[in-house]
Amino acid sequence: MCGIFGYVGHEQNTAQMILDGLKTLEYRGYDSWGISIKHDKKITSEKHIGKIGDATISLSASSLGIGHTRWATHGGVTVANAHPHTNKARTIAVVHNGIIENFIEIKKNLIKHGYDFVSDTDSEVIPHLIDFELRNGQGFATSVRNAFNQLKGLNAIVVMYTLSKEIVCVKNGSPLVIGKNLSAGRQGKKEFYVASDAVGIFKYTRDLYFLDDNEMAILSESEMQVIELPSGKKKKFEFQKITWKVESASLGKYPHFLIKEIHEQPQVILNIATMYGKQVAALASKIKKAKGTFFIGCGTASYAALAGTYLFSRIAKSHVNNAIGSEFGYLEDYLTKDSLIVPITQSGETIDVVQPVQHAKKRGAQTAVVTNVLGSTLYRITDFRLLLGAGPEKAVISTKAFTAMISVLLYTASTLAGKAEEGRRSLEKTALGIKKLLLPAYISKIKKLAKNLSKKEHMYVLGRGLSYPAALEFALKLKETSYLHAEGFAGGELKHGVIALVEKGTPVFVLAPLDETYDEIISNAQEVSARGGYIIGLSPKPHPVFDYYFNVDDVGDSTLILEIVVSQLLAYYTALAKGLKDPDKPRNLAKSVTVK
Repeated sequence: MCGIFGYVGHEQNTAQMILDGLKTLEYRGYDSWGISIKHDKKITSEKHIGKIGDATISLSASSLGIGHTRWATHGGVTVANAHPHTNKARTIAVVHNGIIENFIEIKKNLIKHGYDFVSDTDSEVIPHLIDFELRNGQGFATSVRNAFNQLKGLNAIVVMYTLSKEIVCVKNGSPLVIGKNLSAGRQGKKEFYVASDAVGIFKYTRDLYFLDDNEMAILSESEMQVIELPSGKKKKFEFQKITWKVESASLGKYPHFLIKEIHEQPQVILNIATMYGKQVAALASKIKKAKGTFFIGCGTASYAALAGTYLFSRIAKSHVNNAIGSEFGYLEDYLTKDSLIVPITQSGETIDVVQPVQHAKKRGAQTAVVTNVLGSTLYRITDFRLLLGAGPEKAVISTKAFTAMISVLLYTASTLAGKAEEGRRSLEKTALGIKKLLLPAYISKIKKLAKNLSKKEHMYVLGRGLSYPAALEFALKLKETSYLHAEGFAGGELKHGVIALVEKGTPVFVLAPLDETYDEIISNAQEVSARGGYIIGLSPKPHPVFDYYFNVDDVGDSTLILEIVVSQLLAYYTALAKGLKDPDKPRNLAKSVTVK
């Protein structure tokens, strides 16, 4: 979940380069940050708690360094717990992403050998362990390899050493991507970058290598080597080109990435409608051939998986199962070689999805990922890949990736049903419907309600059918972004306990598309209104029961996308109304959950 950035080359402004890289990766963790550089055979560091923001750096000129932005797991948010961590002599510096499951045993053993610890983190054992290996006469890279082999859990580390002009990178589970540049005018000189995400380095290069599990990369200003971790043998490797544009990861005219990415959704959906015919046809074919298909995801993606179940039932008359990624492992005993597991994930790195997919593959099941990140772990280990093409999503809160997921699933279901053209047209109408939600007059209405919601503590969202997963995602957006307590419920569950929560003035959102659920969800709204609830209706047509009304176009089964876009806008403007200064980085959350 933490962000890592490193550089080795010929440029002397390494500290500033790393700081800039960490700023692009801050969505991975913003409890603290730090940078270490090598200067005159010494390691100098600067570490701070809190967000990077507009921070500056004053470290000396250097051509080699590493940096880290932390999401705290072991140990509180303190300067001592911030990365990079060093050994006592400050000859070794390490940045780490992951959790070392056996760090207590390693720490006790190192203390017995005279090592002192200054932090509460599990990460600090790594530089001391490497130091111990070096004392035993091992070379730098070999010492890193030997130390990493002793760590249990899913981890990624990047290491520098004062007596070496190299950076060593090792991973098992947590992501690392390496970029290279040929140095113009410098014969034989190269420069290498390493980061947790590709978005951190594609400002500098389009040539990327995604480090596989149990691989170690040794980077210098002249070459890169990849070593198989268990055997120590060199491995052949190839870089691949990234296609994302630099400007897609910049704010442009927008104050926050969250609102920028909300506004990008019409184009993302139009791209899927016009360019994804072959991809969705291939996925539809796999689902048709499978004997048991399972959509799995976490958080927002789990609601996309649930929506997928409804879409395939309604459109394709096909049964598709869904499960939360972290729970799927308890449901996989009946998997066979004819089963198809479809992880749905923005990052492709979420550990609660990666692990069940790995286990399913061991049972012989087929896998097909729907993800937004080229070269991610799930992209590499699955049998079939469908890239969402939403572009970098910098805000921690997922918006355009979610609507892209729903769009792909709807298009795939329509294709499976022999209605590909109908699905494509539905997405085009949906893109137009979103554009209407982004008009100034509509935004003004959103802001008015957001101001009132900012003063509330509890609110609820009701939906039926396809609008039920929309209700869950609607509530999640409000919780994540504005810190308001919001819960989504199936309308039919209202009288099974939920209505006891309704008091006079309680905001209750009612999602009322013009489908078979309309009459029943309106009846639910009337029941809530009778108990004093304040009814906020989202529907293609008004109703007297609505105290506040948002018009959304009737775009058939795609209407849930419009409902969700309204929730995204409400969440964003409610956060601003509450005085929250950085809705891109909500408290306690990180973009990619790579630890258990």
